[in-house]
Amino acid sequence: MSISIETTPETRRVERAIRYLARNRLEQPSLEDVADVMGLSPFHAQRVFSGWVGVSPKQFLGLLTVEHAKALLRDAESVLGAALEVGLSGPSRLHDLFVKLEAITPGKYKAEGQGLTMRWGIHPTPFGDALFVASPRGLARLAFLAEEAPEAALAEAREDWPLSRFVEDPRATAEHAASAFANLDGGPAPAPIRVLVKGSPFQVQVWRALLRIPAGAAVSYGGLAKAIGQPGASRAVGTACGRNRVGYLIPCHRVIRETGALGGYHWGLDLKRTLLATESATAA
Repeated sequence: MSISIETTPETRRVERAIRYLARNRLEQPSLEDVADVMGLSPFHAQRVFSGWVGVSPKQFLGLLTVEHAKALLRDAESVLGAALEVGLSGPSRLHDLFVKLEAITPGKYKAEGQGLTMRWGIHPTPFGDALFVASPRGLARLAFLAEEAPEAALAEAREDWPLSRFVEDPRATAEHAASAFANLDGGPAPAPIRVLVKGSPFQVQVWRALLRIPAGAAVSYGGLAKAIGQPGASRAVGTACGRNRVGYLIPCHRVIRETGALGGYHWGLDLKRTLLATESATAA
């Protein structure tokens, strides 16, 4: 049976409001402005937004600031160090347990990847439509489409897996789409989701370290480099984050600059800012 994410007019309204707040945060929109975007009265807009996100639009604006990003860095320095030191026991390990990462090097893929079938489909997510590409060994791509045409995202996926056969099959990717954001509300961990990545040993090391950053936290590129035992490799860490092709599940959005600036993000800085703010609201 096919599994799908339910998209309703209410969730679309919330998506529009979140994007509007992220893009216009410097103007500090009022509740009335947000209500206009949602097509609701201010009273109903506040209730719908708070029910979905967990905080009010005004509180969400506070989570979109550089000051909040800096606070995340201050808090996360000890959080990440402790998590790595104790082997990620306790609640901070939720995401690491949820995502089971399997890696393949480019050389190994060249030797074994021919004939690998990649099934793809486009599905709604809490953050807009996304392209899902699944292999028999796990989800190989989750690409948000807010700033990218589906054709371009699919072409990029083909470039990453040139020896594989691509088949449009949304029924095969629907379960991945339904599972990917199942732990967004901070509830009990669902069944683990398998992810297949292709990269160098260093890139895979960075991606595994990303899984150890708790939701609602952020670390700097330099801090992540120190955490993996290579304190001089902050630039290479940034490159590895940019090569991540499985958005959200491998949470490269949780890595920002020491100044509190977001740095780069493959799917746009508005989305990166939104993901951090949404996770902070959930964690709070």
